[in-house]
Amino acid sequence: MDAKHTPVLVEETIDWLAIKPGGLYVDATVGLGGHAIEIVKRLGAEGQLIGLDRDATALEIARGRLEEFKDKVTLVHASFSRIGEVLSERGLRTADGVLADLGVSSMQLDFADRGFSFREAGPLDMRMDHDMEETASDIVNTAGEKELADLLYQLAEERDSRRIARTIVRARPIRDTEHLATVVAGARKVRGRQKLHPATKTFLALRIAVNREMEELGQFLSRVPATLSPGGRWLIQSYHSLEDRPVKQCFQRLAQEGVLKILTKKVIQASDAEIAANPRSRSAKMRVAEKTLPDQHGAPYVKEWQQ
Repeated sequence: MDAKHTPVLVEETIDWLAIKPGGLYVDATVGLGGHAIEIVKRLGAEGQLIGLDRDATALEIARGRLEEFKDKVTLVHASFSRIGEVLSERGLRTADGVLADLGVSSMQLDFADRGFSFREAGPLDMRMDHDMEETASDIVNTAGEKELADLLYQLAEERDSRRIARTIVRARPIRDTEHLATVVAGARKVRGRQKLHPATKTFLALRIAVNREMEELGQFLSRVPATLSPGGRWLIQSYHSLEDRPVKQCFQRLAQEGVLKILTKKVIQASDAEIAANPRSRSAKMRVAEKTLPDQHGAPYVKEWQQ
């Protein structure tokens, strides 16, 4: 499978990670390996990179791209919420840096058979991990009208959620992504010039619901502090407010507790040049924090999965 991939904020990521040649780094959402390649290039003989992803197809592509660095790289089919377990199971020390890019990979968007995109007809799937049972089709074709409306409003802030949900229910069965996009476009009110496709928020909400992204993010945020070494850097790239808000709140809370020091007073965003070259970088926001020294926050964290 050929998959084009342009990692977002790659130069900024490398700069803020402050990579130590002998360090241990975790790319918790390795995707197609764009960031991972740049990280591992800067590691010495003793350095290690652990890459996690719950998309097995993406992981195999990343494995091929990282083949020349295989002695320094371990790739694991796992959600980023399992970061602590992955390190613990392998007897690894705490990490000197953790990166999470919360965006959908180019491969997932560009291949219609994954069901993430409304631009071509494809199955209503949207699962990042095919071991999961529920698909977007299950939600679209079986959820009650109120449940569907609430999902669209809560997960994507879709203002026309009730009208869209009503129209979807009346149009059932929804056959594929193209059919859903057409139904949603017909239901939405036109408010001036439209910058986004009318189905953008509906597809976003369904993707988040299918993959339980907010639950996974919450678990990830709670578990990373225990996996970081003192002075270790934690970088998170988010792409919409529903993701960025809990990241910001988590960093602020941990900073107040003395666990982290926030390094980015303002979020880092793509330059005009990067946006021109890669429009998908437009909505990216990166926040960076550093683990404080042990004596600055008292007793070490107890790993949540062991409680």
